[in-house]
Amino acid sequence: MLTASFVAISAIAAAGAAQAEFELSVYSGWQTSPHSTVKGDDPSGVGDFDFTAGWEGKSGSMPPYWGVRGIWWQSDVLGYGLDYSHNKVYADKDTLKDNDFETLEFTDGLNIITANVFRRFPGVTRDWTPYIGGGLGISVPHVEVETTGKRTFEYQYGGPAVQWVAGVSYPISENWKVFGEYKGTYSQNKVDLDGGGELETNIVTNALNIGVSFDF
Repeated sequence: MLTASFVAISAIAAAGAAQAEFELSVYSGWQTSPHSTVKGDDPSGVGDFDFTAGWEGKSGSMPPYWGVRGIWWQSDVLGYGLDYSHNKVYADKDTLKDNDFETLEFTDGLNIITANVFRRFPGVTRDWTPYIGGGLGISVPHVEVETTGKRTFEYQYGGPAVQWVAGVSYPISENWKVFGEYKGTYSQNKVDLDGGGELETNIVTNALNIGVSFDF
């Protein structure tokens, strides 16, 4: 997953390096997720289910929450790029206990890949540059589900995803910047369970990120 993301970002860099500024960023931070409805069927275990799951992000636990992003700036204000984020959600203890699930999580991770448009606002302040962005893409979660039946433990295509971001960057040298931002994602995740069942949930994540960027 990570290799494919870097290959795609590098391809954008190669195509645009001769014509425009290319910015490569890495980030991490604190990521959470509000409750969402989980429904489906598990014929080898709990049968049909439909409940509201409480999610925990556990951003700093292994594997941690993080992301990488490449932006090809066409001008001082407009850019296009790709973003990969390794989001995570764990069902809390009450959710597991109340619904006879031993494990319900997307922790390696709830991987979101999006193609994005960015707008920055140079000159608003002397040194700080605000920016906003958004994009469309896909969710590729690592599905970890275990009930009284079989265990599902694999990467799957979940469904479509969107992201939105707003932040501010600060230059620390000619080519390097640091930044802080809020980033949100929404993804539809419909996955198969071992034993012939399926599980469906739409997940929102909210994150406060810090990161560093290098301009080519």
